[in-house]
Amino acid sequence: MVDIKLEKPQVSAAQLKPVLLPLAVLCALLALWLGWAGVQQHLDSSRRSDLSRVRDTAVAAAHDALGVEHKRLRDRLDAVETQAALQAGDYPAAAAALTKNWPGAKAVVVLPIDLASDYAQLPKGGYGRLGAMEAAIVADKPMAAIVREGGKPVLALAAPARVGEQLVAVAYVQLPLQRISDGIEKADVDGSSYLALRQGGFSVIERGDTALGNGAEAMAAKIPGSDLRVAAAVPDIAGGPLGLGALPCFIAAVVLALLAFVLIRVRQRLGRAAAPVEDEGPVQTLAETMSASPLDLLAGNVTENSTAAPRAVSIDGGIFRAYDIRGVVGQSLDPGIAELIGHSIGSVMHDQGLTEIVVGRDGRLSGPAMIEGLIAGLRKAGRNVVDIGMAPTPVIYFGAYHLRAGSCVSVTGSHNPPDYNGFKVVVGGETLSGAAITDLFQRIVGGRLHTAAEPGTLTQRDISEDYVQRIASDIQIDRPLKVVVDAGNGVAGDIGPRVLAAIGAEVTPLYCEIDGEFPNHHPDPSEPHNLVDLIKMVARLDADLGVAFDGDGDRLGVITRDGQNIFPDRLLMLFAADVLERNPGAMIIYDVKCTGRLPGHILRHGGSPLMWKTGHSLIKAKMRETDAELAGEMSGHFFFKERWYGFDDGIYSAARLLEILAAQPQTATETLNALPNGISTPEIKVDAPDGDPHSFVERFRNEASFEGARLSTIDGLRVDYPDGWGLVRASNTTPILVMRFDADSHEAMARIQDAFRAQLHAIKPDLKLPF
Repeated sequence: MVDIKLEKPQVSAAQLKPVLLPLAVLCALLALWLGWAGVQQHLDSSRRSDLSRVRDTAVAAAHDALGVEHKRLRDRLDAVETQAALQAGDYPAAAAALTKNWPGAKAVVVLPIDLASDYAQLPKGGYGRLGAMEAAIVADKPMAAIVREGGKPVLALAAPARVGEQLVAVAYVQLPLQRISDGIEKADVDGSSYLALRQGGFSVIERGDTALGNGAEAMAAKIPGSDLRVAAAVPDIAGGPLGLGALPCFIAAVVLALLAFVLIRVRQRLGRAAAPVEDEGPVQTLAETMSASPLDLLAGNVTENSTAAPRAVSIDGGIFRAYDIRGVVGQSLDPGIAELIGHSIGSVMHDQGLTEIVVGRDGRLSGPAMIEGLIAGLRKAGRNVVDIGMAPTPVIYFGAYHLRAGSCVSVTGSHNPPDYNGFKVVVGGETLSGAAITDLFQRIVGGRLHTAAEPGTLTQRDISEDYVQRIASDIQIDRPLKVVVDAGNGVAGDIGPRVLAAIGAEVTPLYCEIDGEFPNHHPDPSEPHNLVDLIKMVARLDADLGVAFDGDGDRLGVITRDGQNIFPDRLLMLFAADVLERNPGAMIIYDVKCTGRLPGHILRHGGSPLMWKTGHSLIKAKMRETDAELAGEMSGHFFFKERWYGFDDGIYSAARLLEILAAQPQTATETLNALPNGISTPEIKVDAPDGDPHSFVERFRNEASFEGARLSTIDGLRVDYPDGWGLVRASNTTPILVMRFDADSHEAMARIQDAFRAQLHAIKPDLKLPF
């Protein structure tokens, strides 16, 4: 038997010495980093604590002031002089009695509860006053709101007026805003913090650094007894390395500093005893490295700046559409084209001085390759990319706000077939559409692409839990609702149920496994046949309602317990009434495909309705222009500016829907079925003659004749009669005509469809119509 003795490797002092100095420097730098992180977290904690105290003081002051004014209004309504005037039906005398000896009170009126005179004067009389009075009647108690008078915000109070137990009128009075704003205006707020008095999405008063306003809802506190709140924010300080708090950071910094000191001392001792270092042989120079053979480079030494000849790419201008970029993978889209698109987007950002961008993708099989190409192009233009991975489009939009990038790209085919993919683009807070989309193509074909000297950075982040908690921190439903969620195997299948469960719903998922082949049904809730399984599941489980998301989660469909499909224009009625309770007079935007009953419903609830073109990017642009609080499309896109960020988000809209339904005494089905309704069709899609819907609609607009109707050409041709309407417009995403009809009765529906059929066939006799 042979005894083999293994020698223990020896490390000489000479070999150890060169390593010690870099280690000491590294430890020192880590100590500085951790110490700085600890200081920043400590300062942040103190700043947040101080601002929270200031906020709470402002809330308490406003609450106390409101309480005084509410009591004064109640006492004056109960006074003998006021009661006598109310009993006699002399409302001007009642208003005069309220005004007497009330410092600062003005615009005092007492009106019958039908408010007919004010509604008759719209828009002259203003929506804000109407909204406050409607809110007081509905709540049956004094209500406070902020309205505009002469272009300036004032405090409005409204309260129901009774004679005995009988409600006979509603009183309204305006007071100086200072009655509730002194606590904010006099608060000690430095330039590095932010404090604001808010109503809905409107900041009435802002103090400090207004750039922090977007994130102020996280520290917002409601003023009890009102729909007002005080929002607050401090600069966002990231957590310490490895999630360490301030104290652990300080401890780690001290340990690392001591270790650096010890390493330096050890190196000094070794230096006195070290022997000469043997020659380690020749070292390859930089020039020799750069002259390595192509085979060596292919083995793994290629750098990002290597200049391999790019392949020739043929790019189809037809994929650059009105709202986004969309094509068929393997035909009009591939990773090379995705890289060119990213390079073009990055060049636009360069021109605008923007550096950070968030990207993500849906669950399609082509997604990983498409986003890899997109990222390569963005980095080539020098943009710093944050990849949040597989996520619904609204979560990617959220990422642009949450990570303060301001720009984002969602790689998604939305509700299109599995072989489609595309790009929804936001640059500097603006969703690109129309000419801005076309410009991306022109930059590519014209070679107007910026190539940076150094590529941009790439980091990965998972913000899904941030999104869930942001919604759950604002919405918690008053009672549990049993909800079935059908994601159609789209990318919302994971986070959609998580959000609804986080706000207090009992969720049953249906087709929520993310699968880019969409094996069960197409993820498009605007098509009724895609909701058949959801209807069955809601009935089987006796659920309160069912919700459906499209392929990328930015659209919403809703089914009641009795199997009714609540079309999005009726949902918008419910959302509008809720938003207008807190934002009287607010602008509400709807697209040309929505019911004719919607504008009257908005007016009745004290809002200002505006019909606009179909298309998520066009709607968002109009919202910015008009400062609208809410918008919606018949396709199921809903855009909440109030309490949210103004982008279309099917998941957040579902959460707001559950919040509203859970607050009602009726069942969800009763509340939804009670919304104004008539006879209506879903979207009717007809193949366009010669594949060109725009040319056909242009001809139809010029040649069709509809006697006794009002015509609107905002988007296609909408024909409104006193008892219904019809619409023909060109889809901006597929080569089809989109039609919809809505009427008060079956007879009116048949008459309107007959008129459209005759005019359509006059232009194209063989056009196949499903009605």
